[in-house]
Amino acid sequence: MITHIQGKLTDKNPTHVVIDCNGVGYLLNISLHTYSQIPEGEHLKLYTHLQVKEDSHTLYGFSSLAEREIFRLLISVSGIGSSIARTMLSSLTPKQVREGIATGDVALIQSIKGIGAKTAQRVIIELKDKIIKIYDIDEVSVSQGNTNKDEALSALEVLGFVKKQAERVVDKIMIAQPDANVETIIKQALKNL
Repeated sequence: MITHIQGKLTDKNPTHVVIDCNGVGYLLNISLHTYSQIPEGEHLKLYTHLQVKEDSHTLYGFSSLAEREIFRLLISVSGIGSSIARTMLSSLTPKQVREGIATGDVALIQSIKGIGAKTAQRVIIELKDKIIKIYDIDEVSVSQGNTNKDEALSALEVLGFVKKQAERVVDKIMIAQPDANVETIIKQALKNL
């Protein structure tokens, strides 16, 4: 119904913004990702999603159409409500969520607060094909990055590091540098282990 709101930014918080549009203030719930994308200044345009429930009408704001699309895909999954979807987009960028689902990276999705193993698996099972189709992601190129991660992890295990601990460090490195090669991942991990 409401696809975007454009107007004067009157209130900005990490969880919500208020946009004055011709004298009417609209409260939009936002993710930390959108919060970080909001430019300084008074004028703002956010893409929106209106959620209508029996007892409330809630507006969600997004800095990009891509983020809104990921949000809508996430809330289509049983067990993922708007607050968990917003937490996912606050913890990871829309691109990281998209690639995590496309590669079947359960650990990445499960690393988000409020998401257990079963929910993470359900998200991946229900959305993987849709995301690969919508974003035309080539599964081969996506799994290439995962191969570097797997090789680095096995090398760290051979060096005597605990798998869980190494995995946490390598995941952080992969988030910071998604295109890192095996040597770079191992060198960075050794500094942090």
